[in-house]
Amino acid sequence: MAQCVSRVQLSVACRRLLDRDVGSKSDPLCVLLQDVGGQRWAELDRTERIKNCQDPEFSKKLLVDYYFEKVQKLKFGVYDIDNKSAELSDDDFLGGMECTLGQIVSSSVFTRPLELKEGKPAGKGTITITAEEIKDTRVVNLEIEARNLDKKDFLGKSDPFLELYKQSDAGMWHLVYRSEVVKNNLSPCWRKFSVPLQTFCGGDLNKPIKVQCSDYDSDGSHDLIGVFETNLTQLQKAGDGSPVEFECIHPEKKQKKKSYKNSGIISIKSCKIETDYSFLDYVMGGCQINFTVGIDFTGSNGNPNSPDSLHYISPDGINEYLIAIWSVGSVVQDYDTDKLFPAFGFGAQVPPSWQVSHEFALNFNPNNPYCQGIQGIVDAYRQILPQIRLYGPTNFSPIINHVARFAAHSAQQKTASQYFILLIITDGEITDLDQTRQAIVNASKLPMSIIIVGVGEADFKAMEFLDGDNGVLKSLTGEPAARDIVQFVPFRQFRNAPREALSQVVLAEVPKQLVSYYKLQGWPPVRLPDIKKM
Repeated sequence: MAQCVSRVQLSVACRRLLDRDVGSKSDPLCVLLQDVGGQRWAELDRTERIKNCQDPEFSKKLLVDYYFEKVQKLKFGVYDIDNKSAELSDDDFLGGMECTLGQIVSSSVFTRPLELKEGKPAGKGTITITAEEIKDTRVVNLEIEARNLDKKDFLGKSDPFLELYKQSDAGMWHLVYRSEVVKNNLSPCWRKFSVPLQTFCGGDLNKPIKVQCSDYDSDGSHDLIGVFETNLTQLQKAGDGSPVEFECIHPEKKQKKKSYKNSGIISIKSCKIETDYSFLDYVMGGCQINFTVGIDFTGSNGNPNSPDSLHYISPDGINEYLIAIWSVGSVVQDYDTDKLFPAFGFGAQVPPSWQVSHEFALNFNPNNPYCQGIQGIVDAYRQILPQIRLYGPTNFSPIINHVARFAAHSAQQKTASQYFILLIITDGEITDLDQTRQAIVNASKLPMSIIIVGVGEADFKAMEFLDGDNGVLKSLTGEPAARDIVQFVPFRQFRNAPREALSQVVLAEVPKQLVSYYKLQGWPPVRLPDIKKM
């Protein structure tokens, strides 16, 4: 397990971006990618999108684990977003920049020109990145509303949004959070939000905080409603039904009019400081990750004795199923102390009755389906291939429900002690899509994640649908998944990449999924790190 030295948050600002929109300015968003080898990049994080702005200062910070011993190649891409899809291939590219995380953390301010491709500048566009180590994992949770705000729009009411700034030691104001816009409302109630304490005030509860309320205009020329200054010590007095209230003051109006009182009241309903635990906090705190493998033995894979079958083992002893088991398993096994992994097959006729089974132990021992280490799974797979008949249909739900039963049993302990990862390797021709959707929605409420690796050349539309990246997955009855727990990757994208590339991409989501589950439950790590027992 590589030693993650610390977490770093990157603040991104751009200047003089290209203008790709006709009649208005671009709507930029910045995406952060990391090199995972073999000319492949995996997305780590992305900022929010800012409408009509050529000089954006993004409020969402990009988080990255900093490994001292690894050269971490990063790529920043700025895109003009004109649609709702998360996919960036259909958006205009405004420029990018490649560097290493080491270069950023060793500079106090890192500014580089943006390029459309190597050697071709993106006009006069630049990107500036500043890094800050997150030493404190506490977060500030805030609920804010307002009343009687000034009316700024000629035809309707104002469209207010908030911006919070912290003051640097040099007296400069730095944006730490920008709220959503509440349309046509002079007494808005904004969504609850949380900001890391380090970002919010550098851990200093008395550091000045400026709260600015403005009226949103789609052309980017927002009108100031009013502003006030405070600090976290004052804000923390809010809660338990007694808000802390501030007058929202427009400096110019105050100067001009003697009778001017304020431009509205901003009310802090609640302000709490809580601890935010990381993936490493849970793992180092004693959380075991249980790894289960499900292998597709349906007829669409082809006869294992034929070289064009996906189950054909080549003369050098491998196939895509084996490579997927090795590359994912070799990373996950570090987090499991007993190294005993249950492994199952589905979709084959199994001796002695030759009934089709959707959940049979690879070692033919249903009472003890555990294999010793990743090598044990590989050995069991090789031994079982000649003994079964590939058949069908391709049902995922039985094996998902099988692992979910163990996860549900573990969740009854109400501690962050066990998390389950199910790796399904399949040629993608799923039969029980509706039952699988329901199984995933049920599993999203449990401590588990599902990784699907698609082998072969099939159309993996159904797998991409289950992944839920383009919207929340729902069951047939319309029940949404509590969290996104499925990660799908087609193996063909990795055929020529180093073996670690596949595991880095398929496992990239797991830390977030694990943390999101325990956060939802409100469970801290079993053993708290010393510095967080404050």
